[in-house]
Amino acid sequence: MKFAFYPGCVSKGGCPELFASAVAVAEKFGIELDEMKGASCTGAGILQEKNRFLGDCLNARTFAMAENMGLPILTICSTCQGVFSQAHQRLDRDPSYRAQVNEVLKEEGLEYKGTVEVKHMLWVLAEDIGATEVKKRVVRPLTGLRVAPFYGCYLVRPSSALGFDMHPARQTSLESIIEACGAEVVDFPGKTRCCGFPITTINEKNSMGMVAKHTLDAKDRGADAMVTPCPLCHLNLDGYQPKAAAQVNENIDLPILHLPQMLGLALGLDSNILGMGRNIMTTYNVLMKVGVKIH
Repeated sequence: MKFAFYPGCVSKGGCPELFASAVAVAEKFGIELDEMKGASCTGAGILQEKNRFLGDCLNARTFAMAENMGLPILTICSTCQGVFSQAHQRLDRDPSYRAQVNEVLKEEGLEYKGTVEVKHMLWVLAEDIGATEVKKRVVRPLTGLRVAPFYGCYLVRPSSALGFDMHPARQTSLESIIEACGAEVVDFPGKTRCCGFPITTINEKNSMGMVAKHTLDAKDRGADAMVTPCPLCHLNLDGYQPKAAAQVNENIDLPILHLPQMLGLALGLDSNILGMGRNIMTTYNVLMKVGVKIH
């Protein structure tokens, strides 16, 4: 199983532990990753608010690069998946619009033909490998660990662009992988809501309020940790959790795991390879609970 690997900006910047853990997990499952060096940022939905055509040109360029590689795209970011999916839908629905975009791509000798598939690592694990096979690969079951799922907006909306009609199980794919790892799912209302990241710089108070609400809701329901397939959500829920806790005058201390970190623990990977020490909220109790020795 081979993919054109699109790691996204954050896994190469703010969350390097995500890149390392994703590569290690992919190797465990025999997923070959051919990194797309030179691919641009998706625009994260923010660029599209100002100039949708420019954003679609950037993403069509990435699609065309993958088509030239003859590979589907694998991403490890919910936001990247969502923005890609929306661009893909617009380009495929309107051939004349795609022709306009391809006129721009001609400058680099590229053409987007509409044949590429883009899949988040979560979907690859749940659909191409399957939760049953994931469970078979587990050597360190996360028994006794209670984990709250947090999808991130772009992996659940808009459902029409994300293929939910053809793949309805995507709506519960994160829960299925949590269970395959041997952990217990802690359901809570905020799992498909916004983490607050998009408004951090323009309305920090409300953003911190969202971080506090989601993490406290999960913790109040007994979660030992939260797991997310979105590094932007991770930046907010993990990195800003201390500020959110101070704002609401509550002690939260809820570890926020990247999806590959949780998987890597269950697969028996070393915690240093998974970058467990890089998370802002300490993962010490998580590691102790699943029997990982700290060294």
